[in-house]
Amino acid sequence: MKVAKLYSYNDIRIEEQPIPEIGPDEALVRTRASGICTGDVMKWYIEKKAPMVLGHEPAGEITDTGRDAGHFNIGDRVFIHHHAPCFVCNYCKRGDYVQCATWKKSRIIPGGISEYILVPGGNLKNDTHKLPDHVSFEAATLIEPTACVVKSIKRAGMCPGDTVLVMGLGVMGLLHVMIAKKSGAGRIIGADLVGYRLEKAIEAGADNVIDIGKTDLFNALKGFTDGRMAHIVIVGPNSADAMKKGLSCVAAGGTVVFFTPSMPGESINIDPNQLYFNDISIVTSYSCGPTDTADALELIESGAISADLLITHRFFINDTAKAFELTARAKESLKNIIVFD
Repeated sequence: MKVAKLYSYNDIRIEEQPIPEIGPDEALVRTRASGICTGDVMKWYIEKKAPMVLGHEPAGEITDTGRDAGHFNIGDRVFIHHHAPCFVCNYCKRGDYVQCATWKKSRIIPGGISEYILVPGGNLKNDTHKLPDHVSFEAATLIEPTACVVKSIKRAGMCPGDTVLVMGLGVMGLLHVMIAKKSGAGRIIGADLVGYRLEKAIEAGADNVIDIGKTDLFNALKGFTDGRMAHIVIVGPNSADAMKKGLSCVAAGGTVVFFTPSMPGESINIDPNQLYFNDISIVTSYSCGPTDTADALELIESGAISADLLITHRFFINDTAKAFELTARAKESLKNIIVFD
């Protein structure tokens, strides 16, 4: 089978590997579509994992199962999360699935951009979902990124009627716009440098957009909100500078979500009294767990998430490097996916 293997940021090779052999509680999936994650194009983040087979947003069809594969059968159309928790540790009991040691160690083999995927028993049992007939394999590639945003909105503690500022309007930003709207946000304001993405944010449901290449973010937001600023600020870009700007834009009593890590070595100076006397909360939101993926599938199934708007480019596996490059460019594209014959 073919796989797309990353050796460095600028070195992605299509290689041949044996199709994995499954164990008694495992399944083999023929991959039908897999997304390129925007996190995978952060050079410092992805290169520390190299060499690796790319991809963790796959959907496909089960072609073989072990005798103890539970309720899964050959022919089932599925989405597979690349991590799955144990459900019994202290972290899992609190719902902090991403801190579970089992979650951290688990993986799909060899990766999502591979013609076949071995799904280990834990992943199969604890975070693999059968797809409804009307949810396409392409749309299913959005389940994992949607789940990450579901978790982000939950952690933000958004209330109906809140004003939400979304900084960064790539696919994850637009997912925040869509889910915030579905969750009852009163006003959604998007900010980005790229005109194409500003336009797409309006299509996704944003009420206003700010071109931060032409307008000061703070002053523009102040004008849109009559000086009240945003109850919820979602910081998408992976930089400490963006995080500082996000903190300057939050209303008293509001919450800033750091959705992406900053680059290594960066830091932020924070005035604790500003946070304290204004009751400002800072929360982080890393990845997602099984409850989030279940909610994400429901959102996609219901049509609240528009795959037609978000999926802009399709590539075959031999052109994975081109899909990776287009995602990294972050201009006139949103979700780039790999499709398989």
